[in-house]
Amino acid sequence: MRITGKLALCFTLAFAGSTVAQDPAPEIGYGWEDKHSVIAESFMVSAANPIAAQAGYDILADGGTAVDAMIAVQAMLGLVEPQSSGLGGGAFLLYWDASSKTLSTFDARETAPARATPERFMLPDGSKMPFAAAISGGQSVGVPGVPKLLEITHALYGGKEWPSLFQPTIDKAENGFIVSPRMANSILSTMDWGAPLHVFPKTKEYFYDEDSNPIKAGTLLKNPVYAETLRLMAREGVKPFYEGEIARDIVAAVDATSKVENNITLQDMANYRVKLRPAICIDYRGYDVCGMGPPTSGGLTVGQILGILGNYDLKSMGWNAEFMHLYAEAAKLAYADRALYMADSDFIDVPTKGLLDQGYLADRARLIDQTTASDIRSAGQPPEDHTQLLAPSQNPDRPGTSHIVIRDSYGNALSMTTTIETAFGSRVFVRGFLLNNELTDFDRAPMDGDRLVANRVEGGKRPRSSMSPTIVMKGEAPYLLIGSPGGSRIINYVAKTIIAILDWEMDPQDAIETGHFLHRNGDTLDLEENTSAASHADALSAKGHEVNIRDLNSGLHAILIRDGTLIGAADPRREGVALGR
Repeated sequence: MRITGKLALCFTLAFAGSTVAQDPAPEIGYGWEDKHSVIAESFMVSAANPIAAQAGYDILADGGTAVDAMIAVQAMLGLVEPQSSGLGGGAFLLYWDASSKTLSTFDARETAPARATPERFMLPDGSKMPFAAAISGGQSVGVPGVPKLLEITHALYGGKEWPSLFQPTIDKAENGFIVSPRMANSILSTMDWGAPLHVFPKTKEYFYDEDSNPIKAGTLLKNPVYAETLRLMAREGVKPFYEGEIARDIVAAVDATSKVENNITLQDMANYRVKLRPAICIDYRGYDVCGMGPPTSGGLTVGQILGILGNYDLKSMGWNAEFMHLYAEAAKLAYADRALYMADSDFIDVPTKGLLDQGYLADRARLIDQTTASDIRSAGQPPEDHTQLLAPSQNPDRPGTSHIVIRDSYGNALSMTTTIETAFGSRVFVRGFLLNNELTDFDRAPMDGDRLVANRVEGGKRPRSSMSPTIVMKGEAPYLLIGSPGGSRIINYVAKTIIAILDWEMDPQDAIETGHFLHRNGDTLDLEENTSAASHADALSAKGHEVNIRDLNSGLHAILIRDGTLIGAADPRREGVALGR
C-alpha cells in the first residue's frame, strides 16, 4: 500500500462478527430505532440522514464512484441536515483509490481571515469573549472548504457528470422535504445557548413559521434559494462560490453580523486551497489504522490511545470496568499530548512521528496504574519535540458535525467527516445554506501566562479539530471505514468502536451500540446513560474516577469489508442509515 495521492489540479501540498462472553448485549435505552448491520456485496453508503443516504445509493447503483456518491450525499445533507454540515463548512476526507492502491487524505478545513490576529476573541479588559457570544455571527466564520473539496475530488476520482450529482438535491429543495424530529429538536436547542436562530432575519425566515415559531417535525420545507445555488454550481463549478456572486454574498453577510474587525474578504475566498496531507497511521494488532493529521488532532489522538492500549491484552481482559478504567487512563494521556502539541502543522512544529513512536507510547503506558485512577494529567516529551515552550490548549471542540462512509463497486472507498462546527454554525444564513463558526475551534486566549498556545488564532491558519475519519487497512486493502460527529468526544467514540471491532471481532452495529465511556483529561469519566456502560459506575468510582452519567450523542457510521462482503452500520442515536447492494 502506498499512502499518497495524485498530485494534480490546484490544491496545495501540505508537505510545503462475534463478541466475547463478558460483553453485554447492546441496550436500546433511548427509544432508538432497532437497527441491524446491512450486508452487501457490491457497494454501500452509510450517512446521517436516510434521504441523503438514498441519494448516494442511487448514484452508486447507476455506476457512480465513491466520490460521485459523496458529492450527492453532501449536497443533500446540506438540505435535510443543515444544522451539521453543508457548503458553508469544511471537511476532512480519506480516500482509497483501488486502481492505484493509494490512500490520499484531503484537508478542506476552514481558514482564518488573512488579517485575523491572536486577540480576535479577547475583550478590551483582557478577558475572553464569552463562548456564547463568540459562536454566533460573522466573527466566527472561516473560509469554507467543502465546495472546493467536492470539485477537486470529482476531477480526480469522479465518473459521472458533475451537474447530475446535484440534481437530486435541486429537485428535493424545490419540491420540499419533511423536517425530521432531529432537525426540529436541534432548532429548539439553540434557544438554550448562543444566539437563537431568530436573531438573524434570513435564518429566522427559513427555520421559523409564519407565526414566528420554530418549524416542527413533519413540516414540508422547501429551499428554492439553495436549489438556485446548487444550479449555479452545477453549471459553472465552484468559481462563483470563491470568486463570484456567492463569495460576495458570504463576505457581506459576515461583515453585517460580525462583532469584530478583520473578517474574511473576497481575497481570502479566492485564495482558499484544499491541502493534500500525509495520512497518520499506526500499527494496531497487525492492522494499519490510518487517519488525518493536523490540523485535526483526530488521527494522532486515536493513534495514541490505540498505541498505548496495544501494550495490553484487551481481548482476554474482556469488556468490563477493568477495561474501561484502562481505556480512560490511556485517553487522559493522549488528550494531554493533544492539548499541548496539536494544531495546524503549517504554523506549529507538531512532533507527529514522536507522538506515535512505539517506545514513547510504551513509556506512557507504564504510567498507568491498572487498579487506581491516576492524577498524572500532563503531556509527555515525545522524541523530536520542539514545542516545550507552548502552553496547553483549554478549548474543547463543540458538536455539530456529520460523517459519511462509502465503498463503491470498483473497490474505491472513503471516510469523510464534514462540519459547520456547533449546531447551525454561526447562525448566519446565505444563499440557502448556513456558514460555519469554525474560528471558535481556536483557543480564544492566545497565551497562558507568558507561554503561547499552539492553537491560537493566526491569519490563514486552520483551527484544530477532533474530526477522526479513519480507514483501517488489512494488508493491501481497506478493512474498516469509520468516523463520527461529536466535537472533542469524536476521538473516544471512534477509538472505542475500533477496539470493539478489531479486538473483540464485534459486528459493526453491535460495536456502535455498546454504551460509550470516555475521558478527555478533564475532571470526569463520562458514561453513557441508559446503557450497560453506566452499570459500571460504582466499580469505576471505587478506582478513583469521578464518574458522570450523561447523554453521549455520537453519530458513528461504519463499513466493515471482510472476505469480500460489506457490512454497514449506522448509529441508532441519530437518524442515519446504511444502504447497500
